[in-house]
Amino acid sequence: MPPAKKRTRSYDPVKTRAAVLAQFAHVREAVARLGPDALERPTRLAGWTVYDLAAHLALAVDVVARNLAEPAPAPGRPEVTLPQWPFATPTGAVTTPDSGTRPDLAALYADVAARTGRLLPDAEDTRLVRTVLGTMTLADHLVTRTVELCVHTDDLNDAVPGLDIPYDRQALAACTRLLADALAVKAPGGSVEVRIPPYAVVQCVEGPKHTRGTPPNVVETDPLTWLRLAAGRRAWADERDGGRVSASGERADLSALLPVLSR
Repeated sequence: MPPAKKRTRSYDPVKTRAAVLAQFAHVREAVARLGPDALERPTRLAGWTVYDLAAHLALAVDVVARNLAEPAPAPGRPEVTLPQWPFATPTGAVTTPDSGTRPDLAALYADVAARTGRLLPDAEDTRLVRTVLGTMTLADHLVTRTVELCVHTDDLNDAVPGLDIPYDRQALAACTRLLADALAVKAPGGSVEVRIPPYAVVQCVEGPKHTRGTPPNVVETDPLTWLRLAAGRRAWADERDGGRVSASGERADLSALLPVLSR
């Protein structure tokens, strides 16, 4: 008998919409507090200042409204699904404003908030939207925005000590789950159990699969450490040696599988 096919995780579209708007509001409020010196600080993204990162985040959300403002593609199968997205997203797919322009961030964020608030509430979850990767359902596209928002919120907090942008719980949950599922897609199997409480548990890596009791190979970490590892912001060895990752078992070394986000 062939092995059972893993069920694709589902996300509550209502909660995802609320999460994207809530996390964007957190970022907007924090960016409004940044002075000129803080905006010119470097970030851990090579060549990007805090201004560049803040502008990128606004555009990463604005792409939803701009897609909705365009005529909907013909109904059909989406060209990109959530399990494919982390591996398909090219560097710079959504970037900073055009070279030579530096729009006022307060005005940019206000414009994005207004456009998103006007177009998003009435849009159908199953509506297809065009992205740089191909068509996606609106519901799936919004899940990808939680990754953009949470990963780059962490980037901003890292670049500006004391900024302390909070994380919307639902946004962080969706981001954690999508990146955990991406690991399971990248390394299918059942010999290692990866636990990211309270949001996700996945099994991955080829080898003997446990059926009951405590699995022999277990990795456990917190959501923020996981997104840093999955997005390539931190190294596996550093997080393990620093006690932020617990890894037991001969197969519980994920260093060769990280990061999972292709940028």
